[in-house]
Amino acid sequence: MLLFNNMDSIIIEIRAGAGGDEAAIFASDLYKMYSKYAISQGWEVKVKESSPIGIGGLKQTTFQIKGKGAFNKLKNEGGVHRVQRVPKTEKSNRIHTSTASVAILQKGEEATIDINPNDLKYDYFCSSGKGGQNVNKRQTAIRITHVPSGEVATSQTQRNLEQNRQTAIAMLKARLLAKEQAVQSDEVKEDRQAQIGTANRSEKIRTYNFPQDRITDHRIKKSFHNIEKIMDGKIDKMISKLQEMLS
Repeated sequence: MLLFNNMDSIIIEIRAGAGGDEAAIFASDLYKMYSKYAISQGWEVKVKESSPIGIGGLKQTTFQIKGKGAFNKLKNEGGVHRVQRVPKTEKSNRIHTSTASVAILQKGEEATIDINPNDLKYDYFCSSGKGGQNVNKRQTAIRITHVPSGEVATSQTQRNLEQNRQTAIAMLKARLLAKEQAVQSDEVKEDRQAQIGTANRSEKIRTYNFPQDRITDHRIKKSFHNIEKIMDGKIDKMISKLQEMLS
């Protein structure tokens, strides 16, 4: 059984999916949308891991949001998000369809989840991010693998090895926790999931159609307009409707 002291600290993972550079740009757009929404709520946003590409996109990013009500409001955002638009890199004005996946994880250090130290494999390497000569020359970055499950967490954004170790452990716990919750959810909520879906990454939960200025959430079969405003973090109406219909 998993016990929580605080539901207000979550980790969000966003990964570019199908669509090449446009998928990475969409992943970056989603990160901006959620971070701007978080700031508007007075929540703290802290990037844990990020893999940017040169045209302003993100192959993947992992960030923490901390604040009252964060989990309750964002718990329904997990799944595959699909975008339909003309990419900035498209010269023939064709509409492309791309995807990015979002995972909402309760921060592992807030839960009573045990990890056997003997099940962990540690790899150390030099950080590639900002931070000066100390970061780039010393092995301050860390990759931790939970051998039984194959889950991996990496951290290189902190200034020293111990801080990166703590960050990686927290992310690893969150991912293991998500797996455990998925098992429990399948056992306890099978009937409900059959009606509204599991919101796992394999499902397309939402389509962002820019030419038609429409965002459609497929789980609740409802569309929202003024897409540019929504992508700027104004997702309150969408969040409220999801809470109402998926609660």
